[in-house]
Order: sequence, then C-alpha cells, then structure tokens
Amino acid sequence: MAKDNTFSGMAHNALTAETTIVGKIVSQKDIRIDGTLEGRLECQGKVVIGETGQVIGDIVAVNAEVVGRITGNVMVAEMLVLKATSSLEGDIQARRLAIEPGAVLNGKCTMLQQLDDGSDA
Repeated sequence: MAKDNTFSGMAHNALTAETTIVGKIVSQKDIRIDGTLEGRLECQGKVVIGETGQVIGDIVAVNAEVVGRITGNVMVAEMLVLKATSSLEGDIQARRLAIEPGAVLNGKCTMLQQLDDGSDA
C-alpha cells in the first residue's frame, strides 16, 4: 500500500538539541525548539520551547508553551503556558497566560483584550 503524503494538519518544524541557529526564523506551521536560537522567531502556529530549548531573542506566535529558557520578549495572540521548569527573562503580551508553580518570570506582563466582534455599541 502506498504511503499517503497528503497534509494532515499535524506538520511542524523542529530545531533539535545540540543545534544552534543564529538569525531569524519565520514559520507558517508549528515549531518546536530543543536547541538554541539566537534571534527572532515568528510563527503563525504554536511554538514549543522544549526542556533543552533556549531562545535568546523575541518570539511572536499565536500560541506558545515554554518548558526551557527564553531571554527576550514574547508576544502571543492567544495562550502562553509557562511550565514549572521554564525561565523567561523579558516582557510578555498575551491574551491568556498560565504559569505553573516553579516557573520563573522576570518582566512585565500585558494582557491583551478580546477583540470586538465588529458590532458598534
């Protein structure tokens, strides 16, 4: 039987452990960082910073989950989750934020308002 190569909606990118990228990453799909990124990350999906992952630079995404380390500002359109082992040194802008006990956050947090549905009062 031939393998079906159609898009399943589960496609994502990955930066594996012991890999370092210096520069800017722009992704239309989800991305997982287990290595080191020194630069800006822009993602139209979900960003996951794994336990060994480290980002030194700003992140712009729809959703994000952090288990590793970030040194930079994070702007998330929807939900940001900081797991117990995470460390974030920088400012946050997010619509929703979940912080587990043990997570380290040093910076300013701004909660974004829900956008109106377009109707005028």
